[in-house]
Formats: sequence, C-alpha cells, structure tokens
Amino acid sequence: MRETVSVTLPGREYDVVIGPGLLAEAGALISPLLRRKRVAVITESRVAALHLQTLREGLAAEGITMSALELAPGEGTKDWANLQRCVDWLLDEQVERGDIVVAFGGGVIGDLVGFAAAVLRRGVRFVQIPTSLLAQVDSSVGGKTGINARQGKNLIGAFHQPSLVLADTEVLSTMPERDFLAGYGEVVKYGLLGDAGFFDWLEAQGPALAAGDMAARVEAVRHSVQMKADIVQRDETEQGDRALLNLGHTFGHALEAATGYSDRLLHGEGVAIGCALALELSARLGLCPQEDPSRLRAHLVQMGMKTDLRDIPGVLPDADELLRLMGQDKKVVDGRLRFVLARGIGQAFAGAEVDNADVLTLLRDALSARQ
Repeated sequence: MRETVSVTLPGREYDVVIGPGLLAEAGALISPLLRRKRVAVITESRVAALHLQTLREGLAAEGITMSALELAPGEGTKDWANLQRCVDWLLDEQVERGDIVVAFGGGVIGDLVGFAAAVLRRGVRFVQIPTSLLAQVDSSVGGKTGINARQGKNLIGAFHQPSLVLADTEVLSTMPERDFLAGYGEVVKYGLLGDAGFFDWLEAQGPALAAGDMAARVEAVRHSVQMKADIVQRDETEQGDRALLNLGHTFGHALEAATGYSDRLLHGEGVAIGCALALELSARLGLCPQEDPSRLRAHLVQMGMKTDLRDIPGVLPDADELLRLMGQDKKVVDGRLRFVLARGIGQAFAGAEVDNADVLTLLRDALSARQ
C-alpha cells in the first residue's frame, strides 16, 4: 500500500512517497541522495519520544548515522531564536552543502528546518519526513519554508524545495485526535478549491478515515499531495494559481494571531473555520449557492471539528481588530486584501477584492453568534 507523487519542477524534481512503514525503510529511501553516510535530524520532543528510535534504526539498516536536535513542540517554536539555534547546531555538526538535513515532525518543524536549510551555507538539501496529517498533505510539499513574526504568521521565509518527502501514514495513528482533525481541515480545503468529486468522497469516507482506515488515509494524502503538486508545478512562487492553496488562510491566520498562536486554535482548525467563512462570504456576495457553506459546516460537524468563531475558547478581539490582523496577511497587494473565494464547492478562485464593509459585517455576525 504505497503511492508516489512526483513533483516535476525542472532541476528540482522530487518524489513524495506515501504509505505505512516508511520510517523503517528511511535508510534505503534516503541513501541514494547521500554523499556520505550521515544525516542531521531536527525534530521536536513529542515526535522524538514516539518515533526517533524507529527512524534511527531505519537509517542504521543502510549504515547511515544520524545526529539529532530536539526542539520544543508548538507554533511558538517557529521564531528567530529557534532558527538561530537550528543553524548554529547544524554548523556545529559540520553539515556541508552536499549533506542532507532531515525535518522530522509536523508543519512547524518542516517550515523551520526547511528555512534553516535554505539559509545554511546559502542552501543545503533537506528531506521532509512529516509526522502530522497537516504536514503530509500540505506544508511538506511545495517548498514554502519560514518562521512567524510578531506582526503575523509565515512573514519571514524562503522557497526551498525538499529533495524527498516521506509521508509515513502509520505514524498518524499516534496523533491526538484533535491534531489529526486539525490536519483534516487542510484535506477538506483541497475538495473545496478544485475538486468537488473529492469533497463528495470525503463526505462518504471521512468518518472511516478518521477512525483509522489505512487505505482511506493513504488515498486522502495521495489525492491532496497530487493536487498540490499540480498547482506548485504551474506556479512555484505563488504568482497566480498557487494562491488558491490559501483558501481559508486569510481568515485563519488572523484568528491564529488573535489567539496568540496558542493551543486555543490549531492551524488546521483556523483553516477549517476560515474556509467556512470564505464560503459564507462568497454566498453573501452572490458568488456561490447559499447551500454550500451549510454543506461544508455540516461535514465539519460530522467530523467533530471546529466550524465557527463560537467554537474558539476565550476572548476574541472585535471585528475591526480582526480585519487589521488580516491586513498583515501575505495576500495583501497595494494595501488591499485579496481573498480566495468560491463560485461553489470545487470552484475556488483567487484574487477577489472585497469591500472592507462586507468583511466587517461577516465578522460582526460571526462574533455576535458567540454571545
């Protein structure tokens, strides 16, 4: 039960290998990339406790030695201090331009370590071994790396494509349910942005996927990765089509900032709520049927996920402050917000300009529903 998706960027081609048991075979899969039989692995403590020994043994089976740096888990790790820590450690390990750095963890580790690899010696190769559903279907593919700033999420970074991605679907069984479902928010996004048939499939297979059906998990990851690979191949640096992948993110990133990048709201939860808000905004503007946001929310509820602002615990800022936070988003052009909206499920489009008044009304209604 193994699938391979090829990302065919000229001169920077790489494979995304998907299936159970890949950690045990990591040595055989990574070995063709190595000039010397060693790798430097950066991970986080929760992943290390569960899976680092399995990776070490998988590498050792091919005679590959590894050194490892463990960081603290959580979004707060994607900052300047930890970037410097990673780069200093890699230099202390005498990682050369011809060596391989391994990002072993979820999206936070993938983004941070990819950025460290991008700036180390002006660019060293790295391998993504994503251990969360969100990272497997989204952040590990496409070469976006970076850290958060005080002013907003992912505002500092670089495009740096991995040399290989190993998405071991077996490790997903060790994820906490909330984290797994947060990653499912990114899976749903792919059905919304360009494949209504995939959304139909998720409505039918989502519960089995969440319950652990391995075939369903492999197919969900494969389909999501293939969709992302197709978009990245057309638009590597987000000048056009790749902006579609930001469906829900303009709202979601603002909500993450409003909650202090804390466990009050995980990234994938923010994306799911953001997608619901984007479809609601599309419906209010007359772009898509009124039934579509309701259909999306019904599926998210079916899966036990957050769907609205009222599902976020604690105090949220008012609509004006949320709009200000949205103004820090990378999709701002000439000071104006650009949204990814939809003409229906599976029919998203990028670059839509929306009057601030319409966004404020939507946010005020969503906030008033929390009362």
